[in-house]
Amino acid sequence: MAWIYLLLAGLLEIGWPLGLKIAENPNTRIKGVVTAVIFMAASGTFLWLAQREIPMGTAYAVWTGIGAVGTLTIGVIFYGEPAGFMRIGSASLIVAGIVGLKLAHG
Repeated sequence: MAWIYLLLAGLLEIGWPLGLKIAENPNTRIKGVVTAVIFMAASGTFLWLAQREIPMGTAYAVWTGIGAVGTLTIGVIFYGEPAGFMRIGSASLIVAGIVGLKLAHG
């Protein structure tokens, strides 16, 4: 169950940078900030639950990795951010690291 909590924490981690992106627009600033805070709290809660069984360093690395790659993906798909070879290649290395940490933990 801890790995499910960690996956959820990582996916929720994507929500707060998205909320901050939404907050860039003065018309949606409050909505964006509220969204960011809610996702931060939810993500942190699931990370806390995961860390009861998964070592802190592993949990944190996986959590931030999922959040980073997920946020990059959202940026490319929905905000037209660049998707060059180096960005995609680097994100692939993060994913490889996440998989490696999972396999090392068991």
